[in-house]
Amino acid sequence: MPHILITNDDGIHAEGLRALVGALEDLGTISVVAPSHERSAAAQSLTLRQPIFWEQIEENEWAVEGTPADAVILALNKLLPSRPDLVISGINRGGNLGENVFYSGTVGAAMEGAINHIPAVAISVVHRGRNFHYEHAARFAREMALLTLAEGMPEGVMLNVNVPLEWKGGVRFTRQSRKVTRNVLQEGTDPRGRSFFWLLEQEHIEGLDPESDYAAIFDGAISVTPLHLDRTHETSLNHISHWATILESNTR
Repeated sequence: MPHILITNDDGIHAEGLRALVGALEDLGTISVVAPSHERSAAAQSLTLRQPIFWEQIEENEWAVEGTPADAVILALNKLLPSRPDLVISGINRGGNLGENVFYSGTVGAAMEGAINHIPAVAISVVHRGRNFHYEHAARFAREMALLTLAEGMPEGVMLNVNVPLEWKGGVRFTRQSRKVTRNVLQEGTDPRGRSFFWLLEQEHIEGLDPESDYAAIFDGAISVTPLHLDRTHETSLNHISHWATILESNTR
């Protein structure tokens, strides 16, 4: 029977994680190792300047007082009795599209699995506000888990899955979109007179790539984007490698 590690960045008690556990629980051995509370936008950050506390809260479930990546590292190196065959991170409350993959703790946790040569999937429901539901995403996660366990994953690749709240039944394999949002800083003052900025995001859609993750979601389709760990840009290696000679001669 396969061994599946479930994690997230919304916290171990999050509704989306519980929906994922329910969808996968009969597929094999399920282990849950996740942050004890919400750690959204933690990316793949690690806790280095303080201890990482953890607590076993149920059979095969551990809450970690750290980041999503911390949780996966503890799972793989200390907490789990055996190495998992698959890491699934989610189901996240909110989309992880375009440039958000660089900030997402959901994606960061899955990346940690991929770094350790384990097939990994991050899955999110794209919606803002209230009235979230996870039925479509949970059902899709189950099918994705079965397919991944059967066929494996290319080395160094993880899958970033985004499910529209109102799914129309389509599935697209997509490219990561370029930045189509703009940062909004809302200024204010707290009751003690201290100034602050509240960081928000606003969509600014122009000339959307029809093969992108955003385009799939706007059409009501599930977006599946393969993300590669190796961020080396091969074209630049060829085009600017001659800079080495210039830099060597000018910095001696």
